[in-house]
Amino acid sequence: MTRSTGSNRLQPGPRVAGNRTLGVAAVDPVPIFRDGLAAMVQRAPGLHWVGQAANQHAILQLSEQLRPDVVLLDSGLDPQGHLVRLLSTGDRNVVIVMLVRHAHRTPQYLAGLVEAGAHGIVPRAAEARRLSEAIHRTHADRHYVDPTLAALTVKPKRAQNGDSGMRVQMPLSRREYQVLQLLAEGLENAAIARMLFLSVETVRTHVKSILRKLSARDRTHAVTTAFRTGILVIQPDDPRTDTAPAPRR
Repeated sequence: MTRSTGSNRLQPGPRVAGNRTLGVAAVDPVPIFRDGLAAMVQRAPGLHWVGQAANQHAILQLSEQLRPDVVLLDSGLDPQGHLVRLLSTGDRNVVIVMLVRHAHRTPQYLAGLVEAGAHGIVPRAAEARRLSEAIHRTHADRHYVDPTLAALTVKPKRAQNGDSGMRVQMPLSRREYQVLQLLAEGLENAAIARMLFLSVETVRTHVKSILRKLSARDRTHAVTTAFRTGILVIQPDDPRTDTAPAPRR
């Protein structure tokens, strides 16, 4: 049986020959890309598909409800490493594999991912077999870097001086971040409470805390401040950003 909740598709995973398979979830803004990841996982030995999400707050909710073993995360949704930190601190057992877009293949960004808690780093355009292998190796070793990105993970001088290239700190808790995401989508307190299975009073408390931490006058100001400082990001939706630009002829 499959259960759908908003932008998530939730389903129980199978067990194969008495051995536990790894439950995989993914967050990516492109529906056809998520469907491709689901198909790849369902075909791969030793893996099963847990669910998918299109945005940050949905993957946090999915992670809380279904506890996947591995989360595949599009780097376009996490340019500052905030989501990696929230996922890793929310569940110390979850393994996070970053699917890195071409624009993010820099030493500073990759060093920042590792510092934030990412376990695996793989190109977003990786072939299915390479990604399947990367999932297994990352889960087994708690660390994996695709060979094509290995040269970029040599610690840059700026990172050695404590600058990873991700300067924006996350002042919000995991739940406050979810509430802020939903505020940015224009939801009122009652709707947020229903989505997150909270009381309306609890949501009000979170909103007040968000306003205080962001020094915001109201909800609109809080959302504006979050986008300006990089706590929230504009959702990427162009799959062409995954690949290197074509050479000029």
